[in-house]
Amino acid sequence: MEIHGNILLGDLDQGTNEFSLQQVKHFMTQSTLSSSQLERLYNYLQKHQNDAGGQVISLYDSMLVRLSQQEISMLLKDLENIQSHYH
Repeated sequence: MEIHGNILLGDLDQGTNEFSLQQVKHFMTQSTLSSSQLERLYNYLQKHQNDAGGQVISLYDSMLVRLSQQEISMLLKDLENIQSHYH
């Protein structure tokens, strides 16, 4: 199932409960997140969504992508949408 979020783009395999991440913001990437990894990311961002400086995530362990507070809120909604499709 293809998921087009505000921040994320990828495919959800409902059989394995894995999300294949293809794009973050406008940056192309390729990574697979298990349901537990996605939940940990969600919990971390939820705890830090009000940090004044936003957050920085890493793609390919080398490319840093800054997320503003507004983008963190949008990402949390994207993650909630993905989680709602897990069984």
